[in-house]
Amino acid sequence: MKLLRYGPAGSEKPGLLDSNGQVRDLSGKVPDLAGAGVSSEALDRIRALDLDSLPIVAEPGRIGSCLASVPNFFCIGLNYAKHAAETGAEPPKEPIVFSKASSALSGPYDPVIIPPNSVKTDWEVELGIVIGRETLYVGEADAHGHVAGYCTINDVSERAFQIEMGGQWIKGKSAPTFGPIGPWLVTVDEVPDPQKLGLSLSLNGEIVQDSNTDDMIFGVAEIVSYMSRFMKLVPGDIIATGTPSGVGMGMKPQRFLRPGDVMELTVEGLGSQRQEAIAAV
Repeated sequence: MKLLRYGPAGSEKPGLLDSNGQVRDLSGKVPDLAGAGVSSEALDRIRALDLDSLPIVAEPGRIGSCLASVPNFFCIGLNYAKHAAETGAEPPKEPIVFSKASSALSGPYDPVIIPPNSVKTDWEVELGIVIGRETLYVGEADAHGHVAGYCTINDVSERAFQIEMGGQWIKGKSAPTFGPIGPWLVTVDEVPDPQKLGLSLSLNGEIVQDSNTDDMIFGVAEIVSYMSRFMKLVPGDIIATGTPSGVGMGMKPQRFLRPGDVMELTVEGLGSQRQEAIAAV
């Protein structure tokens, strides 16, 4: 299934994209797409519905973030070998885990707001994992069974805040609109191998990131299993799994977002996003 949320910001309704590309209304069938609402059990209840009987939404309008909220927004750093190289870092021996504020969550076509005093706002196309079951001390062989689905993520980052100001990376990852997700939550049954997905991002029509998840240093199963050694993952948690090479920080000379820049990004089978960068008011 491809699940989504549509409507004005703050008033989105849950929906489903059918095989003909039409949006079907899930209002009244599910409370919303978040937390327990995207657990493996909740997704099974949606599958059991007569989906063809759901009302067609002729003009869904704005598409919001595919999750209404997230208990935790986790990220994995330096998880593509070429990206680690472009930043001058050694490939990590274990996954680098950090957090992004859940308030960064944003729709896939909403503007990205460059924060006041930002000089190094950057782009990062990523594969997102959505957790579907409580996950604690889970082995790699069982990890995929704890995943509800996947989505496209732009892990927008302010590099000066992230790297040059001390402390944790979360400061450079968490401004409002820095977490566009969606357009869809694609359930795990539609993604047979998450390690064979093309992903790309273009800036003003020029492709700057173009890679495949087979270049990830740590794959989905290893990430989920590894994280479950240290914390309990819960339904609705999202994990951004790292970005390939081609970010602005790695360019020579470096290139960062300016008002009017347009990012277009996609992860194979998970849908595309488009955001225009705008200045904070």
